Order: sequence, then structure tokens, then C-alpha cells
Amino acid sequence: MLQATKRPVNIYMEANPNPNSMKFVLNFMLLGDGISYDFPDAKSADNSLIAEQLFNFAAVERVFIAANFITVTKKADIEWIDIQDFIKETIKKYFESEQPVVKVAPTSDPLFDPNDSETVKVIKGILDEYIRPAVEQDGGAITFYSFQDGVVKVMLQGSCSGCPSSTVTLKAGIENLLKRMVPEVTSVEALNG
Repeated sequence: MLQATKRPVNIYMEANPNPNSMKFVLNFMLLGDGISYDFPDAKSADNSLIAEQLFNFAAVERVFIAANFITVTKKADIEWIDIQDFIKETIKKYFESEQPVVKVAPTSDPLFDPNDSETVKVIKGILDEYIRPAVEQDGGAITFYSFQDGVVKVMLQGSCSGCPSSTVTLKAGIENLLKRMVPEVTSVEALNG
């Protein structure tokens, strides 16, 4: 009788600018381009069994899932060395059993809205093409929220939420890029920054 083999799951950890967040990178894609899930607390994790399991650790404050990684944000008074192996092993076992990232996946493209103005389409395109990959590299995400009267409002998720350097990144990087590429943009604000 053949024994079922587990999917090989390799995980490595990456630090990022937020000292309370750690990026756990897997050797396969978890989600498609532009799709992410941010669970700011245990109550919000009811759509994801892996997020629920991670919140079982008292030290875990936030779980963010995108592309091929899970960013875990811990409480400030806990050291990574004390919990990182437990978190890594929890993620590894979960995905070895080939369970889904979320219970219910979105049915539409999160970037596409037929009612968007041409300016909003350009802003979303820039966020997706130029900014999202850099922000994901640091274990986070940026999501378009609105554009009105020259002001672009975004949501910062994952390691970016509460990161000490997120304000500098937002103003010096993202705002400057958008203002240069889209003349209608006068400023960028984070709703949760």
C-alpha cells in the first residue's frame, strides 16, 4: 500500500523594518497577485483557520497573509527567539496538510472596479506595479481606499501597520512617486498609519 506523501513545505524567516513583525516565507504561492488578508486581531480571523491557529499563541497580535508569506506581528514585550520556532512549525504543519488559506475566497478582482475614474485606475496601477512589490518585500501591503480632492487614502496592512518607518515610507516614497506620476495627486494619507 502506498503511503500518501505530504506536500514539501519549506519556510524561512525574514525580519522587516517593524521589529515586532516577522515574515514567514513559504516555498509556494498562497494567494494570487494583489490578494491579501489582514487579520488585526483574533476576532477578525474567522475566515482563516491558519490565522485562528496563530492567534492561539498569546504573543500574536496580528496576522497578515499575501503572495507566498505570512507576516506575524507579536506583542512588544515578547522576544522573537521565544516564539518564532513554534509559529514556524504551526505554519508548516498547517500547509503540509494542504488546507486552504481562507474558508471563503473573493469572487472578484480586488483591483478592478468598473466605476473607477481614469485617474483612480492609474493610481491603482502604480500602487500595484511599483509600490506593492516593495511593501510586500517588507511583509506588508498597501491597499487603495479613495481619491478625492487630490488626496489619495490608503490602508497599510501587515508589518506596515504600526511600523515606526511607515510614515517616512508613505510621505518620502509613495507620495513623491504618485505626485510625480499623477499630477492630480497632492498628498497621500494612511487611514491607519
